[in-house]
Amino acid sequence: MAIDELLDEHEQSERVREWLRRNGSALVFGIALGLAAIGGWQWWQRHQAEKQAQAATDYQAAIDAIQARDAAAAGKIQRVPDGIFRALAQLELAKSQVQEGKSSDAIATLRAIKVEDAAIQAIVDQRLARLLIDNKQPEAALKLVSTGDSLAVLEIRGDAQFALGQREQARESYGKALLKAEVGTPLRRVIELKLTQAGGTPPKTESQS
Repeated sequence: MAIDELLDEHEQSERVREWLRRNGSALVFGIALGLAAIGGWQWWQRHQAEKQAQAATDYQAAIDAIQARDAAAAGKIQRVPDGIFRALAQLELAKSQVQEGKSSDAIATLRAIKVEDAAIQAIVDQRLARLLIDNKQPEAALKLVSTGDSLAVLEIRGDAQFALGQREQARESYGKALLKAEVGTPLRRVIELKLTQAGGTPPKTESQS
């Protein structure tokens, strides 16, 4: 190897050592910070997994209590963290209360549900609206289903309007619901009967022609 090449390598080594002397602390700190971030992320993931597992355990305990008609069921639901698991447990409790003829309790249970998931909230609103109609509170029910155009919402809206004596509006809601109902299904036949009761005429389908 030529002497000038050795000198170049020596010079480069010195430059590297000098750079490390000037920046070594920052480099070590950066590596430590990166490792801490990785460790923190892993801890957070484990923590979240543990929380979800505990929530699932609390949820199952609440469901078991509800199905056993345990008086402590409501208290066990309160131990379930806020969110989807608690909302599902409350929905199950409300269903059980309806089966026991405790409509007022079921209404209170449904009204207490607070959940960010739009799909679950829609289910809550629909079940609550049906209960309110059955308990002579159609105005309150109509407010819950004043928007949306799903089959369930349109049918419930028609039920509330019919209960309020708004027969024309009810016919319109039932008519829109029929457009979404599958031909030949029991649900479609029910809506056709409701439309007829509201003074409307169900449209003929190919099977009826």
